[in-house]
Amino acid sequence: MRPRTSYQVFRGVALTVVVLGLIAPLVWMVAASFKTNVDIYDPGKALAFVPTLANYATVLQQANYIEFILNSLWVAFAATVASLILGVPAAYSMSRFNMRKSALVVLMARVIPGVSLLVPWFYVFSNLKMVGGFGVLIISHMFVSLPLVVYIMMGYFDSLPEELEEAALVDGLTHVGAFRRITLPLSVPGIATAGILSFIFSWNNFMFALVLSDADTKTLPVAIFDFVGYASIDWGGLMAATTVVTLPIMVIALFVQKYVVSGLTAGATKG
Repeated sequence: MRPRTSYQVFRGVALTVVVLGLIAPLVWMVAASFKTNVDIYDPGKALAFVPTLANYATVLQQANYIEFILNSLWVAFAATVASLILGVPAAYSMSRFNMRKSALVVLMARVIPGVSLLVPWFYVFSNLKMVGGFGVLIISHMFVSLPLVVYIMMGYFDSLPEELEEAALVDGLTHVGAFRRITLPLSVPGIATAGILSFIFSWNNFMFALVLSDADTKTLPVAIFDFVGYASIDWGGLMAATTVVTLPIMVIALFVQKYVVSGLTAGATKG
């Protein structure tokens, strides 16, 4: 019993250290969003301070962040839906017809650094007069969302027994009908997982929107940079804006984590 008790103590201490290390920056961020810049620089007011909502008023009213939030929602939603529409049938075809080489080419997009594509993209989309529009942002976000959908759904389709589709074909359905009526309803957990992860990526994306957006299509992560000046930084406004970006995704992650886990593990076994 003694070694077991020692292991439990060690595990508890290790988990506590890891959790505190992850939560401490978030706690500081939220606390700083309710402080003035003077209080943020004062170590004596790290815990004891008079909270203020002025930073959130700046973010939500003066800085017009409602428009940036709507821009982020639209780009993330459109990129996620488009990636699912293209990626789910593609993943099904690659899974059922053993197109592993084609799948490897698609998944290479997960390896290529996105920053290496920014200059070619900017050149191409500038000539097409698309820079600054929502279309170019959606396409650029799909560069990572689409391979992610294909990667997740291939594993999920591999786990579904092919006998179900064969039975549907015997009953008179076509391959498309079997996919639409049998396979697709069974793959809803995997689709939900891929959609959630794609939405989170698109919501948090900064690099593509920084280069390819303009003042009207600016997304929330890029808008945060408005609080960073040449000679000074509005830390209170910056922390409030960061909290506005972070909290919605954290709430979504807490509520849908069980679906994400179930969707990922469902494709981990065959049959």
